[in-house]
Amino acid sequence: MDNLTSEFKSKSGLRRILNAFYNSFDGFKAAWSTEYAFRQEILVFTIATAVALSLQVSGFQKLVLIGVLVVVLIVELINSALEAVVDRISLERHPLSKKAKDIGSAAVALSIGLAAVTWAVVLYTRYF
Repeated sequence: MDNLTSEFKSKSGLRRILNAFYNSFDGFKAAWSTEYAFRQEILVFTIATAVALSLQVSGFQKLVLIGVLVVVLIVELINSALEAVVDRISLERHPLSKKAKDIGSAAVALSIGLAAVTWAVVLYTRYF
């Protein structure tokens, strides 16, 4: 390995898979304990998943309804990671820090919009 490789870079084999699992679990714990928006979205995800599973729609439509909710969670996690990196660099107000955080927030808003439109279309085509 060259000198530019981080000592934290994952190794190969089963050890890498186990480390990835533990790191992911730590990420979920961190998001749950520090990110209010993530906890809200988990609540919506839980309720909406129960609703989706009870709807009289096809299995594929249920998958899509739940899938767009997972997309919201994924984008929220990425946004939270971006915010943590920006804050790690500096807590002082800076236009580029604001821009990065605002763009991350816009990505979350788009994913929520996608979820809302998807739910509306599936429910409208089935029940109206």
